[in-house]
Amino acid sequence: MNKSAIEIEEMIAHLSRVVDDLSDVVARQERELASLQRRLALLMEREAEREAAEGGGIPLADQKPPHW
Repeated sequence: MNKSAIEIEEMIAHLSRVVDDLSDVVARQERELASLQRRLALLMEREAEREAAEGGGIPLADQKPPHW
């Protein structure tokens, strides 16, 4: 099946738009993931501090899961 130059240009334009849209999604997700990682680190730190203040043994973050 032969495609005309106009059809090929339209396909390329469409694919370029899709790639740009996907790139924006990936960039947004990367920012969100970095933010969530920072928040998780803060929560883990706070929990470890709370456990240490209560005189607990090994901080939760350093404990092995029960199945180990």
